[in-house]
Amino acid sequence: MTDSVLPPELEAIRSRLPEMVADLERRAPYGAALATSSAGLQVAVSDRESRVSEDQRSQGAVLSAWNGAFLQERAVGSLAPEALAGAAHALAAELELRPGPAPEPGPPRDEHLSRPTEIDPRTQTPRDKLELCQRYHAAVRGLDPHIVNAMVTYNETAEAKVFAGRGRLLSQSITRIRFQILLIVSDGQKVQRDWLMRDGTGGLEIAHIADDELRALAAEAAALLGAGRIEPGFYDVVFDPTVSGVMAHEAFGHGVEADMFVKGRARAAEHLGKRVGSPLVNLLDDPTVPGAYGSYLLDDEGQVAAPTTILREGVFERGLTDLYSAFRLGIPRTANGRRQGYERKAYARMSNTFFARGTTPVDELIAGVERGVYLRKTSSGMEDPKGWGVQVEANIGEEIAGGRRTGRLFSPVGITGYVPDILASVSAVGNDFALDGGNCGKGWKEWVPVSSGGPHLRLKARLG
Repeated sequence: MTDSVLPPELEAIRSRLPEMVADLERRAPYGAALATSSAGLQVAVSDRESRVSEDQRSQGAVLSAWNGAFLQERAVGSLAPEALAGAAHALAAELELRPGPAPEPGPPRDEHLSRPTEIDPRTQTPRDKLELCQRYHAAVRGLDPHIVNAMVTYNETAEAKVFAGRGRLLSQSITRIRFQILLIVSDGQKVQRDWLMRDGTGGLEIAHIADDELRALAAEAAALLGAGRIEPGFYDVVFDPTVSGVMAHEAFGHGVEADMFVKGRARAAEHLGKRVGSPLVNLLDDPTVPGAYGSYLLDDEGQVAAPTTILREGVFERGLTDLYSAFRLGIPRTANGRRQGYERKAYARMSNTFFARGTTPVDELIAGVERGVYLRKTSSGMEDPKGWGVQVEANIGEEIAGGRRTGRLFSPVGITGYVPDILASVSAVGNDFALDGGNCGKGWKEWVPVSSGGPHLRLKARLG
């Protein structure tokens, strides 16, 4: 196993950032600096093409200073010490200071944070990663005659950050990998798709799918050609972890990002301390989950990662904050101040958002449904924080009759409802657990890596 270290360009300026923060705080009551360096690789192999592309390394920093009312910031697309020092002086000079309290910088701490990887991606060339995708493409392409195209994609992002505040100097290095196999199938009249995904923070060990899983994927994809459309209505349903996760993300993720509370755009703000779901429901946001795609060790405002319990036994306990929303609302910070990049604003954002594991075996959970639908593989989700409505689409629905899966499939299946009604109907929580990673936007912008998931859930929902 190897531990990630800071790239040379960040190591060179790590010890210089506290000087720049001190320059800011000669005028401002609170100052901070965040320096970042990131690079990415994308590989795609399909029937039509093989493609490898590398992102140009992005380097830069943002300096922040509290002016008495909000954070003023200045971004610079360089890690040269003279450029950063100049930006700090310029920001200090242009501050529009107002009387008022200021955020606290937190307890002193100086540490580099990282997680080990089994197979360091830096030991493999882009050609090695292309050949990996080509091998998987060849392996799945001939598994079923209905497969008309197979797409294998590998995405890798290596990011490193240094945060400096008064008495605080923290850094982290993280590599994220997403590996997906997508099958397109057709019987000449109908076209369907199905997929398998592996993702996480770590090394190339993430990009592995067993042969029996590939065969099961091909069989499931072909079976979807016989899927029908579900009759709209209310059903007893079982969610797999991907559907549970998107419900968590959309229903009680975006809706509890506290910058939305400050703006008066979240219905959830009216329900703090109130019951909004079944006593079986516990929901967390936790950037410390080992190996999860949305994990990190500190947020972009210097808050060391820690779990946040959003719902405890169905009661809304707290939301997710960035520095500004926590200060404005007078509530404790959570480690959720995140930026799309050094040149973008920090917002309260999710990390790994999930329902906590329960006690019911999955087979028993399904056996408790006399007539209903087993939903799996979420394909999309959308929320309305102000109205507290949610829409989720599952790629696969399977009929349950007499407590057994019948093999009769529906695709796709839409799930809609009012968040408290959906959560109040949860009658059993599985003893399993899984997370599924991706990238989440805030209003179709401000993209950050996240995960969602949890166990299987049994509940009632409107399908269509």
